[in-house]
Amino acid sequence: MRSDLILEDTTLRDGEQAPGLAFSKQTKLKILEKLLAAGVRWIEVGIPAMGGEELDTLREIADRKYDAMLHDAMLIAWNRGVKADVAFSIDLGYEAVHIGLPTSDLHLAGSLGRDRSWLMSTATDLVKYAKDRGVFVSISAEDVGRTDLSFLADYAGVIGESGADRMRLSDTVGILTPEQYAARVGVVRAATSVDLQCHCHNDFGLAVANTLAGLQAGARYFHVCVNSIGERAGMPDLAQMSMALKRLYDRDVGIKTQELKELSKTVAEATRQPIVPWQPIVGDNVFAHESGIHVKGMLKDAQTFEPFAPEEVGGSRRLVVGKHSGRALVSHLLAERGIAVDEQLLARCLTAIRAESIRRGGALDGNDVASIYGDVAATTAMAA
Repeated sequence: MRSDLILEDTTLRDGEQAPGLAFSKQTKLKILEKLLAAGVRWIEVGIPAMGGEELDTLREIADRKYDAMLHDAMLIAWNRGVKADVAFSIDLGYEAVHIGLPTSDLHLAGSLGRDRSWLMSTATDLVKYAKDRGVFVSISAEDVGRTDLSFLADYAGVIGESGADRMRLSDTVGILTPEQYAARVGVVRAATSVDLQCHCHNDFGLAVANTLAGLQAGARYFHVCVNSIGERAGMPDLAQMSMALKRLYDRDVGIKTQELKELSKTVAEATRQPIVPWQPIVGDNVFAHESGIHVKGMLKDAQTFEPFAPEEVGGSRRLVVGKHSGRALVSHLLAERGIAVDEQLLARCLTAIRAESIRRGGALDGNDVASIYGDVAATTAMAA
């Protein structure tokens, strides 16, 4: 895996294309600021050709490119494979453009009513035009999972000869396994020296795995969205990708990981969708422990059941009292409240705690534990 990997966030473009989402200017600017605060420096900000408020937002973003937070950011405008779209984005002041074009026969014929010959000439013309305008040029191979491999190699060669800076390999419907996606990256890597970008959808839950496989096969750039939002089942999650690379592959992509929880919260509010408790990295349960064996270990050494400290990603640790709790946590909570623990009462207390948790269908807190222990102690004393 390369040491110069570049994370590019597309929450404001592909993320917003999730059915039912529509970010206002205020919302897009807020998310942009949070992305920048978290250290994201490559951001696909939207589609100028949409016009309306989207265009107003993108014009304001372009006008603010010399703001302190934006001076070292690369902001990418997404375009259809249409010269007027590309020209418009460059005229707005964007120094990086992406050109979306499909490479599978299914998409060429079904979506555009075109053929391979048209694709080759169009891609060549658009890349050369944009490069002549002096901008960074990224171009797609959309629906790469259903693209003929020999044609994909030919297309990659043409893209490279045309002067493109980057080629995006889009598994548009998420149908590839990690092995298959890596193989396609390898085919393109052998056909061109142009930098490659992973763009993997999550239809089978493999977006993160496929992206990691693509990076191991030689890609440099990769796409993510905050909270995995995006079309259909979404995209690779920013938090999962950045932490997996940092912790499992020793690759730091510049993310201020302590900001991940706040960034996730901001996008959750914008999408009006709560973060599920077991969402990796940022979910509320990631650093929550209830099982008796787990809590006993955590009370001795926090590393026993956590792969990294919650502070690293802006999270916090919780010890949860519930159906699966054990003696260690009950004793700990009682001691915190200055209550001398009678070991003979713990088993009965624990039985009562579990019953109450089942009755509530959820967790108890330390004060509940103290109250139950007091009741058990009083009942035991009366019986004696």
